[in-house]
Amino acid sequence: MFIHTETYGAGEPVLLIHGWAMHTGIWRTFAKQLAQHYQVICVDLPGHGHSEKLPQFTLENISNQLQKILPVSLCTLVGWSLGGAVALDLATRFPERIKNLVVIGSNPCFVKTPTWAGMKQATLEKFTADLTADCRGTLLRFLSLQVKGLQDYKGVLKELKTALHDCEPPTVEILQGGLEVLQQQDLRPQLTKLHCPVQVILGSHDTLVPVAVGEQMLNLNPRLRVSIINRAGHVPFLSHQAELIAVLKEFMGTTNVV
Repeated sequence: MFIHTETYGAGEPVLLIHGWAMHTGIWRTFAKQLAQHYQVICVDLPGHGHSEKLPQFTLENISNQLQKILPVSLCTLVGWSLGGAVALDLATRFPERIKNLVVIGSNPCFVKTPTWAGMKQATLEKFTADLTADCRGTLLRFLSLQVKGLQDYKGVLKELKTALHDCEPPTVEILQGGLEVLQQQDLRPQLTKLHCPVQVILGSHDTLVPVAVGEQMLNLNPRLRVSIINRAGHVPFLSHQAELIAVLKEFMGTTNVV
């Protein structure tokens, strides 16, 4: 199947995987800045942007398709939100292809439990139910949640809306499949077994992925790194580009030290 990618810059390869309902366009400004230091490859998830649809939108099926477009040389995976779950799954299934893993605003278990920080099950279920009745309105409400509490929320929300409308949105079936992944997947066991360097990046004002997840992930895998970007929400690559690039450069520079 056809998987759409956009590539910027040259050097060590970095693959960017977007979140729910989005596409490569959400990364474009950030990717061009990051491409001053690395070769940056943005990928459309199956059924998103310009990529073909999968019959079943599952992590296993997604990873099996994305591994076909991984660079020949070892690469750093950067996954945002749902893309973080995809990146973690890819790194687990194809460890020989992955040098580093970076997850931004992501959670190995998105659903809140008595012992784990996350989103309320009822919130995700409501998004799933609302998609059929009002797909566009549901997507716009989700975008608003991503910038809630930000100082420049209007500017960031405008960028999100522009990116969303740059391509036809995924079908309701694909969107519901993505929400099912968020609701059903628990990748905490995989996180404990990863051997590649892992960087977790969270926003202090993220309303979808609580910063408490960082400490909980550290308890599962003490080898990983956690960075909190002050005053950032769910989309730090739009609101705090310089800070995010600095974290990535420091992390990747350290992993290059023999």
